Amino acid sequence: MTASGRESLLERAYTDAVEQVDDTNEARVRVLDAAYEQFCRMGIQRSTMEDVARRAGVSRITVYRRFATKDALVEQVVRREFRRYFDRFLVEIRQAETAADRVVLGFVSSLRAIRGNPLIGGLIATEPDLMVPSMINDGGRTLETVRGFVAGQLRREQGAGNVARELDIDLVAEMMVRVSASFLAIPSHLIDLDDDEQLAALARRFLVPMLEPPGSTD
Repeated sequence: MTASGRESLLERAYTDAVEQVDDTNEARVRVLDAAYEQFCRMGIQRSTMEDVARRAGVSRITVYRRFATKDALVEQVVRREFRRYFDRFLVEIRQAETAADRVVLGFVSSLRAIRGNPLIGGLIATEPDLMVPSMINDGGRTLETVRGFVAGQLRREQGAGNVARELDIDLVAEMMVRVSASFLAIPSHLIDLDDDEQLAALARRFLVPMLEPPGSTD
């Protein structure tokens, strides 16, 4: 889904969320809604542009006029779901009182939101050959985007005096994202990823300590 030298799908979704970009074209939204429902019900590989057009109640030409290829349509549908995830995350994170609580909430809510999303979570579970490579075989662009997002949150904590100035923000963000991504890409037989309490305990044990610079507990 991502070509070298182009902004990644997650980069555009995150930018849309931060800048509060809205898609107000009714016909386009109608096609995206139909595609989302179609992909959730039948999967992407078994769905055609004709299926989407039929579900949207429009002609096939109308769909192709707005999305030149099926890949382009898939990218826009998935991008919109990631945008919705970023929107929810930015709201949920404000509920936590401390930096540690925000790390825990961010870890738990991100896994819950992505795994529980009928489209993205469904694709990871049922069509991993389609979804997972697009997330991890893009030269690190997807990871870099999410790392940048997490690093931005941590820098706000640093600016507010909630974490030490000596903390290597980018490295900590990278490690946190890699931990989260591994659980999304590779199922765990030890951790119940549907148990929020287990995930929260995991985050407090392994992620929260990352907020302390090396040697700070000596």
